[in-house]
Amino acid sequence: QVQLVESGGGLVQAGGSLRLSCAASVSIFNIPSMDWYRQAPGKQRELVASSTNYGYTSNYADSVKGRFTISRDNAKNTMYLQMISLKPEDTAVYYCNIASTGSWGQGTQVTVSS
Repeated sequence: QVQLVESGGGLVQAGGSLRLSCAASVSIFNIPSMDWYRQAPGKQRELVASSTNYGYTSNYADSVKGRFTISRDNAKNTMYLQMISLKPEDTAVYYCNIASTGSWGQGTQVTVSS
């Protein structure tokens, strides 16, 4: 069972930045796709960003394009989500996911104040 541990969340003012990390318990070198999701209170979990093709390509939800950047460091078995120009509507618990193994992290809270 692959374990994922997110970190880096916190409270930030609108316009601020955060970088989330997702550390995996196994090598991610051969994992073709990894994702970041988020879930706001009272809302469904939504896909925010995907690192595909072993990290060579990425996809983003329209709501975060141009503000969020997904990346991965295979040597550290870690995926990142750099978030800039944060908005109050970005407030949510952020989760990392590896679909091929069905693995989810415990989540990290991001709160953006206006």
